[in-house]
Order: sequence, then C-alpha cells, then structure tokens
Amino acid sequence: MISIAHAQDAAAAAAQQPGFMQFLPLILMFVVIWFLMIRPQMKRAKEHKALVEGLQKGDEVVTQGGVAGRVTKVGEAYISVEVAEGTEMLVQRTAVMIVLPKGTLKSAL
Repeated sequence: MISIAHAQDAAAAAAQQPGFMQFLPLILMFVVIWFLMIRPQMKRAKEHKALVEGLQKGDEVVTQGGVAGRVTKVGEAYISVEVAEGTEMLVQRTAVMIVLPKGTLKSAL
C-alpha cells in the first residue's frame, strides 16, 4: 500500500509542475488581442483627439452624421458649423470625423 501511495503523490506532483505552461495559451491570446484590437483602437482615439483639439475657425469638416460645413466659431465643447450661407449648426467638437482640405466645399457653400 505504501508504494501505491508514493506513486499517486508522484503523479499529482507531475501534473502540477507545469503551472506556467497552463497559462501560456491565455497569455498568448491576450497578446494577440492587444495587438489586433486594443492597440489600433487606442491609436485611432489618440489621432481623433489631436484632430478635435486642432480645430480652427475656417476649417472645413464633416461630422459623424455626414454634415459637411465650415467652422465659424470654436468653443471649448462645441463648434459652430456653417452648412449653407447664413445657416449655422451647433455641433459637439467630438462629432467631427474628418477635416477636409481647404477649398473642398467652395462650390457647395
């Protein structure tokens, strides 16, 4: 009986030894998710924040709703966008999706 007990202890000890190897697939999955999903999203967020902070009067922008216009007033949280001659909209700064090159909306406005 004693030899059987020693054999059971040895098998249990062998099963518990590769503790790091049990977590290796989980760690690898986290690394892959980080590089494929989290890191690019953080990069896009940083670029959008720089875009929003750099808005100036006269910039031509497109909002997330698809409204294109020229920035006429810049506030801390909101901007005023001229969408047609004499027509202005108040838009959140974070709603700006793209800053267009100057002169893009020349024919539209």
